[in-house]
Parts: sequence; structure tokens; C-alpha cells
Amino acid sequence: MRAGPELLEIGKARFLAELDSLVEVYAAAMRPPREQVPGRRAIMERHTQFPSFRAVVVTAPVGPPGTGDGPRPGASRLPVIAFSYGFHGANGQWWHDLVRAALIRLGGYELAQTWLGDSFEVAEVHVHPDYQGRGIGRRMVPALVHPRLERTALLSTQDADTPARRLYRGLGFGDLLTGYRFPGTDPPYAVMGAVLPLRPGQPPRPGPPPHPG
Repeated sequence: MRAGPELLEIGKARFLAELDSLVEVYAAAMRPPREQVPGRRAIMERHTQFPSFRAVVVTAPVGPPGTGDGPRPGASRLPVIAFSYGFHGANGQWWHDLVRAALIRLGGYELAQTWLGDSFEVAEVHVHPDYQGRGIGRRMVPALVHPRLERTALLSTQDADTPARRLYRGLGFGDLLTGYRFPGTDPPYAVMGAVLPLRPGQPPRPGPPPHPG
């Protein structure tokens, strides 16, 4: 009997223990220049220290011997085929500060505060290419953000009609910024936001941010 992929939450210690495997998934999905991979690994390690860090992974199914679906020889755990993580957005974080500044330029402080004043920032969502197109991302992102108490969730993705962009739109994320270029990156990005809890198929419509009483 063959089991399907399993989605589970992992803590910081397990995340760090699995970091090499997670970076392998990232590299297979994104195909960055090889020299950039160590830097991405260091960023992911640093992100575990951000407030309210949360991560989910999907492990590979187990198949009959010889199918290639089982763990690698000597592996103590089933291999990770997908992962996603995020954390509470806060001033002083590189992505948070850049997006806040861009939203202020676009629509003023109120717009930036509406989206970033109490936000969960989805930092990475990756599925190994061998397992893409099976609905794993559609399960993984809601599982990551469902228990969060923040008012909004934000993420960035390439500003193109990609499967990832369509996935996020289908989950209820809408464009906040388009054609945005993060420092040191070539392709333009879209910054997308959703009001929590996610409402798949509905465009995000946040109200005004609360004012201090």
C-alpha cells in the first residue's frame, strides 16, 4: 500500500536539522546560480530567529522498492519534497522595510500600515519539480497561515503569469505592488497580500487600520 505525501508542521530545531534538504528543494525549484545557494541558506537560517517563526514541510510518499519514491539509503526520515515558512513582520527586517517604503510611496502611511501593521510574511514556498502540479502548494500555504492571528499575510513572487502567481490569487491574495525590483534582483516582482483568514477566490479588502485609543 502506497502512502501519499504527508504535510506536517516542524519547529525551529527540526527546520535547522533539515536545512540542507530544504535548500536542495529550493535549488531544484528555483535554479539559482550555484554561487547564490550558500547565501540563501544563511538567510533561511537567520529567518528562524525572527518573531513567531513557523514552518511546514511535505514529505515524499513511500512506494514499493525500486520505484524511487522511498527515502534515500541511510536516510533517517522521509525526504522533504516541499516546504514553506514565514514569520511575523517587523521593522528592521529587510523585506518588510522595503515593502513598507514602497507602499508608502504608492499610497501613503495608511496603506502601508493597513497591510504591514500586523502581518505574517510568507518568506518561502517551494515544491520540488518532480512533485509540482499535484496541488501540494495549494495545501501547504493555507496550512502555514491558517492558525495565524495576524491581520494580513504577505508574500512576493515573480511578476508574471506563473503557476505560483495563479496559486496565490486562487487562495485569496491580491496584488499590492507590481513591477517591483528588490535590490540585487533582476526579474520584477509582485508583492501580494491577503486578509486572514484566507478566503479563496475572493479579492482582499482590508479595512482601515485601527487607531490607537
